[in-house]
Amino acid sequence: MATVPFSKWLELDLRTAKIIEVHDIEGKDKLYRLELEVGKEKRTLVAGLKDSYSKEELAGKTVVLFSNLEPKKIAGIESQGMLLAATDKLGKPIILTTDKKLESGLKIM
Repeated sequence: MATVPFSKWLELDLRTAKIIEVHDIEGKDKLYRLELEVGKEKRTLVAGLKDSYSKEELAGKTVVLFSNLEPKKIAGIESQGMLLAATDKLGKPIILTTDKKLESGLKIM
């Protein structure tokens, strides 16, 4: 495994974020459009989570957001960051969440 200098780690901006809305994307079987609260800011993300989570399971969760990732158009929607997730043995994403209730927008160090 390659190592990363500490200075590069400091460039990442990881934040707590609350999923406030989850929407289907027409014609996309694996993707959701997520509306996130990141402190006082709102963000839109596209995430391939349909195989692992229902909309009801995602709504209200506090997740870890890679917030300074360059925006990218996915399914015609500008995705403004990326949720951190692991993959299980079947290759399905499992999102990283917090073990306690935290406000959104907190910097993860």
